[in-house]
Amino acid sequence: MKKFFGALQSVVAAFFGVQSEDKRQADFKEHSLSSLAVIALILFILFVAAIYFTVSLVLNT
Repeated sequence: MKKFFGALQSVVAAFFGVQSEDKRQADFKEHSLSSLAVIALILFILFVAAIYFTVSLVLNT
């Protein structure tokens, strides 16, 4: 579970662009590319869905 939260933190930091190069290289050594890609894809889908539902809510009022 600790590895999952480390990968999640890495992906979130990369989304916001605040991850250092050293941390990025360490993350790719510690986590597999496929696990990082799956987490990134899930977070991206959730982000797009949140924007879609927010815009739908605002336009309906």
